[in-house]
Amino acid sequence: MTRPDALLYPAPEGLFCPEGGFYIDPVRPVDRALVTHGHSDHARPGHRHVLATRQTLDIMRLRYGEDFAGSEQAAAFGEEISVNGVKVSFHPAGHVLGSAQIAVEKNGTRIVASGDYKRRPDPTCAAYEPVPCDVFITEATFGLPVFHHPDPMDEIGKVFASLRQFPERTHLIGAYALGKAQRVIRLLRDAGYDQPIYIHGAMERLCDYYQGQGIDLGELLPATVEGRDKSAFKGAIVVGPSSAFADRWARRFHEPLPAFASGWMMVRQRAKQNGVELPLVISDHCDWPELTETITELHPAEVWVTHGREEALVRWCELQGVKAKPLHLVGYEDEGD
Repeated sequence: MTRPDALLYPAPEGLFCPEGGFYIDPVRPVDRALVTHGHSDHARPGHRHVLATRQTLDIMRLRYGEDFAGSEQAAAFGEEISVNGVKVSFHPAGHVLGSAQIAVEKNGTRIVASGDYKRRPDPTCAAYEPVPCDVFITEATFGLPVFHHPDPMDEIGKVFASLRQFPERTHLIGAYALGKAQRVIRLLRDAGYDQPIYIHGAMERLCDYYQGQGIDLGELLPATVEGRDKSAFKGAIVVGPSSAFADRWARRFHEPLPAFASGWMMVRQRAKQNGVELPLVISDHCDWPELTETITELHPAEVWVTHGREEALVRWCELQGVKAKPLHLVGYEDEGD
């Protein structure tokens, strides 16, 4: 059997497989990159060759342009591909459209790099699938026992309660352009909201792509104010990147009420700092119970913990008798939180 830390180990560029000559989610341009999903901290332009799911490749092209990589190869979920004699396969991660866990296998040793993943149901992407492995590499974005995410539908209910309370105000929901925005729109639709939803221009192409992939987001209209009667936005829902809500764009709307959808909205101080009036705790990552349940379910011989609150999860694993270590990878942010 190949030693796990010889098959895959942290390098300055990212997780490196020397036998396969590839990196997983490298943070700087490399010769051969395997990419878990389209968020910009994991999917960066400039690699010579990229292997990812078709949807992740499409999303990279939308975000970075036609020449985002020298060449590309699409992997279907579950398909086994040999990369310089190392067996790799992609499996649904449930994070955003096209997101995958990457299994790396050689001489009977299998490591699963889960990328970012979530266990909650989400109709905007393929659901997470557990993949048996010797070593499980898990994120720890919300890797502290304090993080217990509420039901997303209950959070969406807060938007409707607010609309009833402030029927004149434009409700601006800040959400990341890839994954979170489409999920929030879909949650609103599933809760019965059938009015047009206005979206910021930065989200149009990604929303169009999701719709093209068969994910029904209902009627979406551009949130452009020029030449339009402001009263059209009275009581309307506008979804846009949170960065846009801080600038003059947001002030054009009718008595804007700023909301923000993120797992970090559990931390009141964060909501306050960002001027969020209506925090919506909707996360595209696992909370603490889901992280620990996933490890218990997979029962790997070893757990490697990356980007997030690594130490708490490592300690939890050790208390369960599971060998664990932090990877201390740098360059990964909370873009998809």
